[in-house]
Amino acid sequence: MTSQSAGTADKKILVLNGPNLNLLGTREPAIYGSATLADVEQLAAQTAKAHGLGTTCFQSNHEGELIDAIHGARGTAAGIVINPGAYTHTSVALRDALSGVELPVVEVHISNIHRREEFRHHSYISGIAQAVIAGAGISGYKFAIDLLAEAL
Repeated sequence: MTSQSAGTADKKILVLNGPNLNLLGTREPAIYGSATLADVEQLAAQTAKAHGLGTTCFQSNHEGELIDAIHGARGTAAGIVINPGAYTHTSVALRDALSGVELPVVEVHISNIHRREEFRHHSYISGIAQAVIAGAGISGYKFAIDLLAEAL
């Protein structure tokens, strides 16, 4: 799923969501809340617009598609906000792609991954991220875009 917000600025933030985030609003609402992926994308677009930025939003359950989107951000995006979902804990390939495009990255998790199962405590992405926001619900996406906008 891809959507774009029309912005007056040429600068865009790529907002990436990994596996199972298409189920937001219905999947484990006690953990992830009732907001949908469409709500996340709308919040991201509104936040970016307030900073004179646009957004390109993309969600996939497939690692290779996420990597292709990251590669495509080189030269077209000013930064990346990523919620890698379960790939947080498993994907060296996503880390390498993010590192390789040399764009500022903010990692977001709706739940606090450090209060959950032990295997969720390790992130391959955190070491290359400008910041990590976990446990703030979908507001984490707003905070991430605010951080990137400030850095730009």
